[in-house]
Amino acid sequence: MAIKSRFAVSMGDVFPHGAFVVSEVEQVRDFEKSSAGRPVQQLDKESGLPVWSVSVLDADPEARRQDKTVVVKIAAHVQPVPPEAAAGLPFRPVEFDGLTVTPYVAENGGRPRVAYSLRASGMRAPGAHGKPSPRQSNQDAA
Repeated sequence: MAIKSRFAVSMGDVFPHGAFVVSEVEQVRDFEKSSAGRPVQQLDKESGLPVWSVSVLDADPEARRQDKTVVVKIAAHVQPVPPEAAAGLPFRPVEFDGLTVTPYVAENGGRPRVAYSLRASGMRAPGAHGKPSPRQSNQDAA
């Protein structure tokens, strides 16, 4: 059996030790539709929503160096707002809603390996139970 599309996973399945935002949220460029002077933002194939990306640090102490930082793409009408920084932490802890994974084959120095693309429908502070941050709620109302 081959899985040909995204499948749902829980935050704990992907990031059992937690995750931290380590970049700004940026538009994902659609390279097929963009030109040199005219960038076009990628749209999610399933929802039609604009796609944003954020780099995340996996807090798993046993994760390999090359697997410590991953990109999560988020399909949303407006640019998602990362959670506020937590006191005493250098990074912002985050949880993702509607997390999905898509496996694919990637080349690694001529050797194929299985890689994963992560997507989400939103992000929030840990323990917020699906409630967006106040700043994100204000953006959604606009």
